[in-house]
Amino acid sequence: MDARRRDIVMGAAALAAGAALPASATSQERPMYGLIGKMLCAPGTRDQVVAILLEGTDAMPGCHSYVVALDPTDEAAVWITEVWDSQDSHTASLQIPAVQDAIRRARPMITGFGERFETRPVGGAGLA
Repeated sequence: MDARRRDIVMGAAALAAGAALPASATSQERPMYGLIGKMLCAPGTRDQVVAILLEGTDAMPGCHSYVVALDPTDEAAVWITEVWDSQDSHTASLQIPAVQDAIRRARPMITGFGERFETRPVGGAGLA
C-alpha cells in the first residue's frame, strides 16, 4: 500500500473510531478553542522569531497547548498550534505584557501569514 493510500485509510479509521465514542466522550459543556496558523518570516530570521514565540508560553491562563513548529518544506514558515479553554482566554492572552512584548519584537521579522484554521478541540494527548 503506498504512503498516500495508507494515510487516507488511517485517517478514515481514526474518524470511524471517533464516531464510535459515546457523545459524552466527544462533547463538552464549554468547548475548547483551537487555532492552527502559518506565519512567514523574513529570510534568515525564522529561528529568532521561533525563540521569541517560545518565551513565556507557560504563563498564559487558559492555554492547554501552544506548539511552535518549523515547516520542513519552507525555510520561512512557522506553524503555531494552540488549544485554549475558550476563545475568550485566547483573546485575553493577547493583552498579557509578555505576549505584547513578543509581538512587538517579532513583528519586524514577520512578512505575512499563510493558512489559518479555527478548530474546536474535543480531546487528545495532554488535553483534559
